[in-house]
Amino acid sequence: MPHHRDFHFYEPSAGHGLPHSPFNAIIAPRPIGWISTRSAGGQLNLAPYSFFNAFSYTPPIIGFASIGMKDTVTNITETGEFCWNLATRELAEAMNESAAIVDKHVDEFELAGLTPAASSLIDAPHVAEARVVFECRVTQIVRLDDAAGSPTQTRVVFGEVVGVHIDKDLLVDGIYQTALAHPISRGGGPATYFGITEGERFEMPRPEQRRPEA
Repeated sequence: MPHHRDFHFYEPSAGHGLPHSPFNAIIAPRPIGWISTRSAGGQLNLAPYSFFNAFSYTPPIIGFASIGMKDTVTNITETGEFCWNLATRELAEAMNESAAIVDKHVDEFELAGLTPAASSLIDAPHVAEARVVFECRVTQIVRLDDAAGSPTQTRVVFGEVVGVHIDKDLLVDGIYQTALAHPISRGGGPATYFGITEGERFEMPRPEQRRPEA
C-alpha cells in the first residue's frame, strides 16, 4: 500500500497560506540567467534572472522570464542581442549586487565591481570574469497569458546562442566539467542558493546507450 502523506493543498489565486511561497522552492534549484545587455543608446545593464533555462539543442536556444519589461528586456527589444554569463560561487556576491533595483542610468557592471568585455559577434558586452559566456541573438519575446487568456506582466525572452566562450580549465579531455566551474543555482526562500559538487555526481546512461549483453 502507498505510504500515507498529509498534503498541504492550495490554489495559487487564493494564496499559499505559508510564510514564503513554495513555488520557487519546488522548481529548484534553478540555473541563473545572468544577462548582460547594451541599450540602443549605449547604456550597459547586467541583471540575474532565476527563471531561466535551455530550450533547444539545435540550434541552441536559451530563455529567461522577466516580470515586467525591466531594462534588460527593453534593451533586448531595441538591439536584439544579449549575453548569458555563468554565475559561479566566486562571482556570487557580485551577481547579487547586480540584482539591486537602481536607476536605469546606473551601470551594474561598475556597481558590482565587474569588467565589461567586448563580445566576438554581438555588440552586447559580457562579464570578463565569467568562466562561460553565451553570445545570443533574440529569436522571440513572448508575453505570457494566464489560463483565462488575459495577458500577464511576464515576458519570456528566447535567444539563439551564436557564440560560446569557455575557460579551457573547465575542459578535461575535451569534456566540459560542470562541477569544476562551481555554478550556483537559486533555491527556495528569500536568500537561498545551491552549488553543484563532484560528490553529488552519478552516471546513468539512457536505455538506448546501454550495450546489449553478450
